[in-house]
Amino acid sequence: MENNYNDLIGDIIKSSKSMDDIKGKGKPLSKEYLRKDTFQHFQKIAKEAGYLPEWLNLQKEIHHELTLIQPGKQNMDKINNKIRKYNKLCPAPLQKPLVNEDNFKDECHRWK
Repeated sequence: MENNYNDLIGDIIKSSKSMDDIKGKGKPLSKEYLRKDTFQHFQKIAKEAGYLPEWLNLQKEIHHELTLIQPGKQNMDKINNKIRKYNKLCPAPLQKPLVNEDNFKDECHRWK
């Protein structure tokens, strides 16, 4: 019994001929590439492209807002919502406490 199937994506790639002009085609992979796992390789490429994880962008945003605002309940609620989101996204050792009027100055220094 013969297994016939349609390879739609493969057919599209073959017909487009876009795979013929890929840099490094037919050459062995570098030793550096083979030393790293897929995630490490992705991190290197992302870093070179200027990508930052969402939690780092949020960290910068929170620091910026803490330097601009004055202590107050409404301002604290807005910042604390962002801190909650940050704490969900960042690695556990980097999580930070919520801001209140008592610890506002200390937290401003901690977010630098």
